[in-house]
Amino acid sequence: MAHDPNDSQDNPKPHEWKPVLGLSDEPRDTPQWHARAGSVYDQPEPDHLLELTVIVPARNEEDCLPSCLESLAMQSEENFQLGRDWEIVVVDDGSADRTAEIARSFPGITLVSAEKLQPGWTGKANAVWTAARRARGRWLLFTDADTIHEPGDLRRGIHEATRHKAGMLSYSPRQIVQGFAQRSLMPLVFCELALAYPPAKVSDHNQRVAAANGQFLLVEREAYRRLGGHASVKDRVLEDVELALLAKKRKIGLRFRYADDAVATRMYRTTGAMIEGWTKNLALLFDNALALAVWRALDFVLLFLLPVLAVELWNARFSAHGLEWLGGGWILALLWVRTLFRFYSRVAKSNFPLRDCILAPLGLPLFVFLLYRSWFQHRILKRVSWKGRTYAQ
Repeated sequence: MAHDPNDSQDNPKPHEWKPVLGLSDEPRDTPQWHARAGSVYDQPEPDHLLELTVIVPARNEEDCLPSCLESLAMQSEENFQLGRDWEIVVVDDGSADRTAEIARSFPGITLVSAEKLQPGWTGKANAVWTAARRARGRWLLFTDADTIHEPGDLRRGIHEATRHKAGMLSYSPRQIVQGFAQRSLMPLVFCELALAYPPAKVSDHNQRVAAANGQFLLVEREAYRRLGGHASVKDRVLEDVELALLAKKRKIGLRFRYADDAVATRMYRTTGAMIEGWTKNLALLFDNALALAVWRALDFVLLFLLPVLAVELWNARFSAHGLEWLGGGWILALLWVRTLFRFYSRVAKSNFPLRDCILAPLGLPLFVFLLYRSWFQHRILKRVSWKGRTYAQ
């Protein structure tokens, strides 16, 4: 819901922006000593650090940005006032639609344009880096324009990170899916993610596995500086996962969990966007995407071929061959039940509702296709496309 930008009562006085993090575009070696949280070393801090800066990169997001900004602006309250205690920064990343106009319609929200995209940078890394270098918050929250935030999730996130001594906190949002293709495919993708990146292991500093979700990525100011900011992952398509890997390597506390209680997202609004998005990501998320495609193709064959063969063996036209055919039918039926149980045991880890998980077998052909397509584009063509931009690998 848009607001009147001329309403001075709800529109805090804007602040002049300038880079304050003290980070060059090329990160230096991480110092072995640590200053107080929020400090930098090569230029003065702002006169007054806010509690939080929310950074929303947006490229042609006119359909989803209003809901996102409304859910964020509603977090403002007496003890956590937008403009006084925290700020929202929308980064217009070369949008050709009404994205910038929508951002301007929300009082108290700062709109900036992404700096010119240089070779070797991804669009998202460049956009958030533009805002991060000017951020005035002790905490930085990077969140996507297609997210919807539950009331109070910003302050709860900060408290959770502080309680768990995490310099980086990331939530995996509740996924909003619509249409048959999304409802049948997304549980398959997310169950594999849950198996590859178990939140308990990701959050354990003794485990090497690392993951983060850029849809909600909260980083303490000093931790972000130690990581080198997004400049350190400027050419990475999965910049969120790469930042999490850096956090573990540099002994920065990392916490990752499912957060149905905090944030939701509708990642893709069309099937075409979903295909392009997962083509970009799958081969990077799974070390051996081609092998995974083979196993899931086998699942599809077993799930749909075994019952057909069992029925054929029970068919009356085979009765003349004796009871051995009946025994074969039962063996195939039991094998099918075992396959079905194993399959749904995996899908249940997706954190999706039962009504979507039930459809998952029908999404297997598309999942196999996307795994192969992603592998082919990353490993053979060595390029992927996203939102009108092509990135060489």
